Amino acid sequence: MQDNPADTPVIEIRDLHKSYGQLEVLKGVDLVAQRGHVVSLIGSSGSGKSTLLRCCNLLEDSQQGVIHFEGEAVHWKGEGLNRHPADRAQVTRIRTNLSMVFQQFNLWAHLTVLQNVMEAPVTVLKRDPKEVEERARHYLAKVGIAEKAEAWPAQLSGGQQQRAAIARALCMEPRALLFDEPTSALDPELEQEVVRVIKALADEGRTMLLVTHDMKLAADCSDHVIFLHQGRIEEQGPPTELFGNPKSDRLRGFLSATSA
Repeated sequence: MQDNPADTPVIEIRDLHKSYGQLEVLKGVDLVAQRGHVVSLIGSSGSGKSTLLRCCNLLEDSQQGVIHFEGEAVHWKGEGLNRHPADRAQVTRIRTNLSMVFQQFNLWAHLTVLQNVMEAPVTVLKRDPKEVEERARHYLAKVGIAEKAEAWPAQLSGGQQQRAAIARALCMEPRALLFDEPTSALDPELEQEVVRVIKALADEGRTMLLVTHDMKLAADCSDHVIFLHQGRIEEQGPPTELFGNPKSDRLRGFLSATSA
């Protein structure tokens, strides 16, 4: 990736539309993630927030709209439901710089925790295994599970598995981290283990997109919060404004329901 000015957004999306057949899930959404900022996506189930996240790193094709990664426009071919990225090398380059942490941890059961963290940098980026192992152990220590490096995923709690997944994402040394409901599959006690790691990463100034049902996490970590409703942005702004002084009835109702 070429160097870009510090004020160039890591991710910039304009007028994004996404459909599954006749079902339009995103209806003209804009999103900007500045370098070092945390953008949280909140909203009810089915509002389009996870789909928007997956469109950011091109796991999903969109039917209309512009996507820029560090100022570089994604190239498309075709139109509507037949629109797809035109340059597979560009897609690979973008994806390797946008590491995603999923709701379900997606660790390889037949690899140790350390091997899981090392796998992508070695096989995808062709990095030197010794150098990657050192970095992998560093990130396992960062997320608090250095002692689990040689363990199998099945030997870890859910919270530990998710922290291993975060270490795996960090080991790619991406330009941004994408979190898709990273705590929703966890019990409350284990959830807090992961929340602490995410907050620490935010404090480091890492660029992150965070889909979350945890309003406290969104309020504590975010520079900008987007509230999606039925595929459109209903309201957005700094967390102090969205959570402290919501303007729309829909957002007020959503926050009231999530705090009940």
